[in-house]
Amino acid sequence: MTNNVLDCLEQTAARLPDKTAFSDGSVSLTFLELKKASDSIGTALIQKGYKKEPVLIYMEKSPQQIAAFFGVIRSGCFYVPIDDEMPASRIDLIIKNCHPRVMICDESTREKAKKLSFSGETIGYGDATETTADAELLKEVHDKTIDTDPIYIVFTSGSTGVPKGVIANHRSVMDYIGQLSEVLGFGEDTVFGNQSPLYFDACLKEVYPTIRFGATTYLIPKELFSQPKNLVEYLNEKKINTICWVVSALTMISAFKTFDIVRPEYLRTIAFGSEVFPIKQYRLWRQALPDASFTNLYGPTEATGMSCYFKCDREIEEGEAIPIGRPFENTEVLLIKEDGSEAGPGEEGEIYLRGTCVTMGYYNDAERTAGAFVQNPLQSAYPETVYRTGDMARYNDHGELVFLSRRDHQIKHMGHRIELGEIEADVSSVEEIKICACTYDRDRDKIVLHFVGDIDKKALIEKLKELLPRYMLPGKVINLDEMPFTANGKIDRKKLEEMR
Repeated sequence: MTNNVLDCLEQTAARLPDKTAFSDGSVSLTFLELKKASDSIGTALIQKGYKKEPVLIYMEKSPQQIAAFFGVIRSGCFYVPIDDEMPASRIDLIIKNCHPRVMICDESTREKAKKLSFSGETIGYGDATETTADAELLKEVHDKTIDTDPIYIVFTSGSTGVPKGVIANHRSVMDYIGQLSEVLGFGEDTVFGNQSPLYFDACLKEVYPTIRFGATTYLIPKELFSQPKNLVEYLNEKKINTICWVVSALTMISAFKTFDIVRPEYLRTIAFGSEVFPIKQYRLWRQALPDASFTNLYGPTEATGMSCYFKCDREIEEGEAIPIGRPFENTEVLLIKEDGSEAGPGEEGEIYLRGTCVTMGYYNDAERTAGAFVQNPLQSAYPETVYRTGDMARYNDHGELVFLSRRDHQIKHMGHRIELGEIEADVSSVEEIKICACTYDRDRDKIVLHFVGDIDKKALIEKLKELLPRYMLPGKVINLDEMPFTANGKIDRKKLEEMR
């Protein structure tokens, strides 16, 4: 098994040159076209003297953007994707962190790029792909590439407001897609429907298995995720059989009774993660697709992608959260209590991750790297870096790992420690609720519930009095016409905090 992502592209392009690799519905690239484009881009960067350094990719979401990713890797550099969905201030912070000397843009972003704080060289995608590939130069770089060389930096939100650039290498990505593919059964006949933007690590679940197996990925137009009926019709039109989406993208379909009108005809593999799947919505999906497999995934960007999985092959009881299950092969979960000891059965602890999946840290940020990528607390005899996630969990009676909350989503209210996720789970069980989220107003010591649903606030509060103890009842309830989401499709809790 190769530990270099470029070898996958070489092998698949030779085996399936004319098969569609990536398509956005209007523009498509075959594996051979993808390889040729990446060879040309790689050659252009090498000839200009760029080596083992960050390259900004500022392009619209498209198959060509993925070709640019592989072109950067081909040059021995590592790509840093940005997007005009990002606020200009965030892009400027990314530029300040990476100090890139070069950026690749396309026709749609060329003018916008001039307004950024970037002062290096800008290369047009079209110009780069017209460069004649130099096989000798490319081979020279490839021969010097090792599996711990970085291939990308993706930025996550930092608690201080300053984004953190997670840097990953060939080895961790290849290990991750190998484990994920085995669990979910990816292969040459897999047709992915991509939901996430390409500047998030979530897209790894489609991009790299497509390259490895010769599958096909459709980049679903963003606007369809606010049009549930049209979205399902798109899945059917493209015969998409596999999706790995954030939970809110799934609940948007089920909560608005889309299955009464149209159902996904080809879907056989549904993986979800990043948020807790409300049991009511999960059951609607199971009823609509009784023969499909459902898998809950868990994992942070700092561990390359998903680290744990739970195959939903048993009945989930009312009031029970869908477990995150068990770690992938070659990954270990350490559940650590506040005193640094290992949590026992049923005890709550923080998830630390150990294995090849652990990334290289935060780019140009030694202080925050040292705070999260730490020595294994269970042994001190030799250096061993593990990732401290900030996620709280425990093992249930089945021996399955159950996510409880983020450390920073735990609150102390009326003398009780409360998980906001527990409140959300109970609210979601109310029939009229489509989607909900809780925030905590620390200044006023008040739990704030935000919801979308066919019920007025007074009636909802009366129902919640039957479901929640008094100290967990929201102090403020806000009825929304629609829930705000981040670019990645998660509930935008920062925006909710601004609304309360």
